[in-house]
Amino acid sequence: DATFSGSSRTTDAFITYYQKSRHIFGDMKIEIIDPDGKVVDTIAGSKHRGLNRATWSMRLKPPTVPPAASAAFGAATGPRVLPGTYTIKMTKGDQVYTSKLKLVLDPRAPYNEQDRRQQFDLAMKIYKLIERMSFAVDSMVNLRDTATARAAKLSAKDPLRNNVQQLAQQADALRSKIVATKEGGAITGEERIREYLTSVYGDVNNYDGKPTNSQIERTDALGHELDDVIKELDQLTAKQLPAINSELQKKKLEPIQPLTQDQWEKMHQGDTGAQPGMMGIRERD
Repeated sequence: DATFSGSSRTTDAFITYYQKSRHIFGDMKIEIIDPDGKVVDTIAGSKHRGLNRATWSMRLKPPTVPPAASAAFGAATGPRVLPGTYTIKMTKGDQVYTSKLKLVLDPRAPYNEQDRRQQFDLAMKIYKLIERMSFAVDSMVNLRDTATARAAKLSAKDPLRNNVQQLAQQADALRSKIVATKEGGAITGEERIREYLTSVYGDVNNYDGKPTNSQIERTDALGHELDDVIKELDQLTAKQLPAINSELQKKKLEPIQPLTQDQWEKMHQGDTGAQPGMMGIRERD
């Protein structure tokens, strides 16, 4: 009725290319390389004959967020990359083609490149805190689940069974200091470091201008809170694991091994980032 609605203007960068014929043999990928020579993203391209267009979000992958009872919508997108000249590298089988893509600030933006740099630096600082938090939570879950499995192999009358079960409970109690375990979020007051940190990340990440002093201070405070809980985890494993593992080995049971950083990174290799998932669902695309 005399109205028209269209899709909003895209915020992606267009990469247009022409193929004389359909690509059939060998791999085909498009890599985005930043001004420092680092690959920041790999995107899919069409293999069809003729003109093709791929899009790049101009963002890094989202951070890996630990599962919880509530969705972490604030961490659903990665930081937007800084202005500069990026290299587009297309690999088609044994052939390689490159081109340049220049990213600039929106001329209407009320901020400058220095403001943009400060925003990116803070977003990346919170990004790394979220990833560290995710490793810590996975370490707690690994400790809890492994201890629970070992306890199940011990008789109910064995004193070691009670010690191992207590270790599992303590690990889960530490996890509850980081992530919300009850649904409801701000409505019920069930918010923890995860919820606060992803909220600050979302606020910083959704505006490309200079962050506020309160956002900077809040990030530092949450970082200290996270450090305190991780320190508790380290003290727990250092104090109890040696004696428990010694007793487990006497009973010919495998010792409880803490999750290492390398193991965690291998677990998440190939992840393209986190979706705002719920408890029990691995947060990845």
